[in-house]
Amino acid sequence: MVLVGHTRKTRRSDRLETEVDPHLRSLIPSRRTLTMKLAWLLWLASVLPQQEADRTCLAAMVYLEARSETQLGQAAVAEVAMRRREDGRWGDDICEVVSSRMQFAISTTNKNYLLRNPVAWDSAWKIADHALQMWDLPVAKREFVVPNADHFVAEEHASPAWMKGQPLAVIGAHSFYRVN
Repeated sequence: MVLVGHTRKTRRSDRLETEVDPHLRSLIPSRRTLTMKLAWLLWLASVLPQQEADRTCLAAMVYLEARSETQLGQAAVAEVAMRRREDGRWGDDICEVVSSRMQFAISTTNKNYLLRNPVAWDSAWKIADHALQMWDLPVAKREFVVPNADHFVAEEHASPAWMKGQPLAVIGAHSFYRVN
C-alpha cells in the first residue's frame, strides 16, 4: 500500500516498489491489514502538500468509481477528473474537483466507508500517479484515453439528466460523454 513516495524498480525482482517518506510511514497500514476509512484519506489529503493531496484524492476517486475496471477504464475515469480540473469550473485542484457536490463518488459515499482492497488501492494509486504525470505534460504530448470526455456514468447504476445522445466511448461499465 502506498500513500506517499516515488516508484522505482528493485534489483531483486522486476516488480515496482515505492519508497515512502519515513515521516509518514507510521501512518500507513501494512498491506496485510489494509483497511482505510474514506474520512481518514480525506483528512490526510488536507494536510499533505498539494501534489500529494491531489494524488490521494484522485486515487480515492478512482478506487470508489472504478476499482473493478481494467487499468484502461480506471485511467479514463481519472482523465475526466483531470480534464475538469483543467477546465476550472469544478475547482482549482483535484481534491476540490472530485469532492464537488454530487459529481463523483467521494461526495456521495459515507465518510465512514472502509477501503478494504489493497490490490485495488495500489492500482488506483498508480493510475492517479500516471494521470498526474500525464497532465503535467503539454497538451500536445498527452496520451488521452477518452478525448474530450468531461463526464462518465455507470449506466447500470444511474441515468443522469445530462446523459443524452451517444457516448464518446464505453469502457467496461462506464460510458463517457462530452457535456460541457
